[in-house]
Amino acid sequence: MNFSPVRRRLTVAGVVGLALALLPPSRADADDASDHERARRALEAGEVMPLRTVLEQVERDYPGEILEVELDREDGVWVYELKLIRKGGDVLKLEVDARDGSVRGIRGRDVRAAGQDAGRR
Repeated sequence: MNFSPVRRRLTVAGVVGLALALLPPSRADADDASDHERARRALEAGEVMPLRTVLEQVERDYPGEILEVELDREDGVWVYELKLIRKGGDVLKLEVDARDGSVRGIRGRDVRAAGQDAGRR
């Protein structure tokens, strides 16, 4: 059987893909599962607000599309770290206290909340 070079690469890629799929889960996958469990336990214990509630609060003040969300414990305090892109392309990174939804810190080019400058225009 004579395979073309493209067909040969596809066949090798298929075998490599299958071999990777059969490997045991990586440490990163295990970390993701434990992070999920840790977040679920914190929510059930009332230590953090539901993510949906936090996102609704943030969306009111900082409208945009959420790109990334992390839940971390910093100095004994649960913090949602949110990355969002606003209309016009500005990216904001917000640190939100997971207990009450208050914004602890913001980084980005235009960090004004929606409506903050509405009276000035």
